[in-house]
Amino acid sequence: MLGFGLYAPAVFTMSHAVTPCSDEHLHSLRELFRTYRLRVERIADGAGIPGSYWGDSEAGLIGDALFLRSDTPLHSALHEACHYICMDDGRRAVLHTDAGGDVPEENAVCYLQGLLADAVPGYDRNKLFADMDTWGYSFRLGCARAWFERDAADARDWLLTHGIIDQAQRPTGLLRR
Repeated sequence: MLGFGLYAPAVFTMSHAVTPCSDEHLHSLRELFRTYRLRVERIADGAGIPGSYWGDSEAGLIGDALFLRSDTPLHSALHEACHYICMDDGRRAVLHTDAGGDVPEENAVCYLQGLLADAVPGYDRNKLFADMDTWGYSFRLGCARAWFERDAADARDWLLTHGIIDQAQRPTGLLRR
């Protein structure tokens, strides 16, 4: 059984909204991902998001660019950026829409977005976990927080092995090696 669950477009009927990418978040994301050589590009409201795997308001990836609108869920922007950070150089070189990867990498992506959420002013891992649960991620232990705190040793080990976090679980600012 997987430690995470991907959301599907059918869950877009939510009981309450998740945190969108505000102008302040846009600035913070640009600063945060500059270290990873990932550009953050704002798309006009109502326009299609290039490289969006799920469509609608979901963030998109093409090459070294993360695309989002003001209605893009902040957790989606973090998730797609973490895919960029966690993928190998070969996939990053031809990246367009589908980040690919295997289950261990997907777990690492979900864990890393929890760590990086704390670096976004006005947001943190607690808000991220609530947004992930609202959006429809599913986890073995019932919620994102429980998975992160009690069932994600494999994801932490993966990130450590690939140089993305250090022994203290701090992001290194490095892409997967």
